[in-house]
Amino acid sequence: MIQKNDYVQQFTKSLKHTEGEVATLRTGRATVQMLDDVTVEAYGSVMNLNEVGSVTAPDPTLLVISPWDKGLVGAVEKGVIAANLNLNPIVDGETVKVPVPPLTQERRQEMVKILHQKSESGRVMIRSVRSDVKQTIDSQKGEAGISEDDIELSLKELENLTKEYIEKIDLLVKDKEKELLSL
Repeated sequence: MIQKNDYVQQFTKSLKHTEGEVATLRTGRATVQMLDDVTVEAYGSVMNLNEVGSVTAPDPTLLVISPWDKGLVGAVEKGVIAANLNLNPIVDGETVKVPVPPLTQERRQEMVKILHQKSESGRVMIRSVRSDVKQTIDSQKGEAGISEDDIELSLKELENLTKEYIEKIDLLVKDKEKELLSL
């Protein structure tokens, strides 16, 4: 019999992935997650920004990147520019400051569309897990020690859990959309 914990982990993994995707959307406030996708050419290889320095958001309109190796300041600046985030980094001695301009209303609407795309992809992941688990449960029909009631109960439990995780994504979207549209 398939265990609930097996697929709860898959649902949780899908939800966490969606939360991570949604967190990277820029809301007009500086957040360190905005730079999660930035890569830096360092030591002959391409590395994530968080592997070569620390990122802080001292106020809602500024990000400060402090490379651990001060010789990488120029590479960090190039990495932020290459990430196409519409941000203009400024080298300030041993740090790179990244001012975060406020979003225009038009850009906020675009971000809401992107948010809905990302959330739909999260819902698709949840439904995909449901489909896989449902097939596994259905394939157990007729096996020794597994009654029709067990299968019916497992399917009902699966549907309730699916609904719960999709509602969590919807709540996440609602909160982020509110954050995106507030000036």
